[in-house]
Amino acid sequence: MNDNDAPIEGDTSLLLVDDDKPFLQRLARAMEQRGFAVETADSIAAGLASVDERPPAYAVIDMRLGDGNGLDVVARLREKRPDSRVIMLTGYGNIATAVTAVKLGAVDYLAKPADADEVYAALTSNPDAKAPPPENPMSADRVRWEHIQRVYELCERNVSETARRLNMHRRTLQRILAKRAPR
Repeated sequence: MNDNDAPIEGDTSLLLVDDDKPFLQRLARAMEQRGFAVETADSIAAGLASVDERPPAYAVIDMRLGDGNGLDVVARLREKRPDSRVIMLTGYGNIATAVTAVKLGAVDYLAKPADADEVYAALTSNPDAKAPPPENPMSADRVRWEHIQRVYELCERNVSETARRLNMHRRTLQRILAKRAPR
């Protein structure tokens, strides 16, 4: 890590924001075992309150929670503590949200289910290091799904407008959006 990207020396404060409580508890225990001082939040409101009270050196934030979007927590954390290292987690990974997360200051973006080793590696990686090529690159089905998700986000999650722009029947698009991402 270079001095500009490194959090304050010796500060191991870590905020975990996720509304999946069993996952949140498992990840919190695993990160404590790796030496982090962990604080958890199960909503956007609790995450924002935690950032306002004690901005952490590290954060792992879920993209979509019941009360809003994790990007709001990223933006607030960047205001309060620009040197923090933020990792975004999501079960709905797509390129458009990954780009937005990185523009707001996230250093990495992991798809759920991410394990503690992946999260730890992302939090502690050298920001100047080049990422290795993927072992299993995206399938053609996954690339198609990513493109549909990107257009859907650009259309502000309007199904009818997205279907029109993709030249696709609205019901077909709804079926695709209701399914999980292909591998």
